[in-house]
Amino acid sequence: MNKKLFGEFGKISSKQWKQQIQFDLKGADYNETLIWETPEGIKVKPFYHNDEFENTVSVNTEASSFKILQKIYVFDVEKSNKRAKETLNRGAESIYFIVEKEDTDLSVLFSQLPKDIVYYLKPLFLSEDFSLKVNVFAKTNDLQVKLLLDPIGQLAKDGNWFTNLDTDFSVLNNLNPKVEIPFLSIDSGLYQNAGANIVQQLAYTLAHSNEYFNRINPVLPSLSRNLITIEVSVGANYFFEIAKLRALRMLIDALKKEYNHEIDLHIVAQPTKRNKTLYDYNVNMLRTTTECMSAILGGADSVSNLAYDVLYHKENEFGDRISRNQLLVLKHESYFDKVDNPADGAYYIETLTEQLAEKALELFKDIEANGGLITQLIEGTIQRKIAESAEKEQKLFDEGKEILLGTNKYPNKQDQMKHDLELFPFVKQNPRKTLITPIIEKRLAEKLEQDRLAKE
Repeated sequence: MNKKLFGEFGKISSKQWKQQIQFDLKGADYNETLIWETPEGIKVKPFYHNDEFENTVSVNTEASSFKILQKIYVFDVEKSNKRAKETLNRGAESIYFIVEKEDTDLSVLFSQLPKDIVYYLKPLFLSEDFSLKVNVFAKTNDLQVKLLLDPIGQLAKDGNWFTNLDTDFSVLNNLNPKVEIPFLSIDSGLYQNAGANIVQQLAYTLAHSNEYFNRINPVLPSLSRNLITIEVSVGANYFFEIAKLRALRMLIDALKKEYNHEIDLHIVAQPTKRNKTLYDYNVNMLRTTTECMSAILGGADSVSNLAYDVLYHKENEFGDRISRNQLLVLKHESYFDKVDNPADGAYYIETLTEQLAEKALELFKDIEANGGLITQLIEGTIQRKIAESAEKEQKLFDEGKEILLGTNKYPNKQDQMKHDLELFPFVKQNPRKTLITPIIEKRLAEKLEQDRLAKE
């Protein structure tokens, strides 16, 4: 019984494996046949072996503690409060409020909600008075609230600051010594949903963070005690997305050490909209399931799922329940909450983590050498690079090399959607004057779906 399992088998080196593979290929070229290159320029090998590793990549990812997050758009405060209670009773473990109005009554919004969970508050405006009000309310009522303020994200997505650069950062600097709750966030999901590749997503997120570290007064103590919340969108490339979240932690850890900050990174993950489809919409559930798996295994602190009908239906109880149940199944029936650092020791994932981090760091240094993220947004460089990446992916989709089942592969031609649309599922045109060209989120299937709708 003390004998090691498989101890009678000798060790085989990576060189021996490769020789056997080359023999089995019967003359075909090993590199051309089995090694493929990703859009990020990473060469993926057919196997990975421990004798190729001198140092393993160590990333602390506490997968066992991830929370099931429910997002709620606050328009009617009483209805939003009621919905929060219902979703918590049905399995949600954390609530994300999207607040539209500065005069939102917090006492009504949080009425009789539990105090032992984390709440996220995302205002669609930037107000020092409102932020201070939230801080006082949270401390007075002993609530765990994370305020999500991201002026750079506003500029990138909308094309304009909330007010202007100086005023927006003045608000953040004024809040820094006054608030005790976390208040800084980064919308990294914007880059993914617009078509940036993974290296770009990581580099832009790092540059985004660096702008805040540079521009928020470093001598003030509060920032060093705060969390920085990064909202991430997770795509369909399963192992790469796991590695992306791990690489993100590595990069932020490296950056904060340069500033002697003690900020902890808090990741809120959600499946991407980029590969979601209008037709054969039930396939969206399969896509979101694997994307949530990547988020959990990659170490997201909170995961918010997308409803299968999010593109064309208004928020509804059934869609919310199904999306929440997907996470409940992963947590309680698939036991994703039982192991921390689940990707450790997987040579493939560790290699991807290291390569993505290295390539992202190289791109980040180039961004900084050319003025930083805000400068490159104003010059249009970031938008152009994302558009180039998105165009390459779109071409692969249009040629059928990137497959979305039920859409550009095995479509159900009898499927009719025109009369089911409650929401406009495509990019909306809103011509107006902006400081910069905004980064536009766009799904791969939009043109194909518009053509199908026109023919119904």
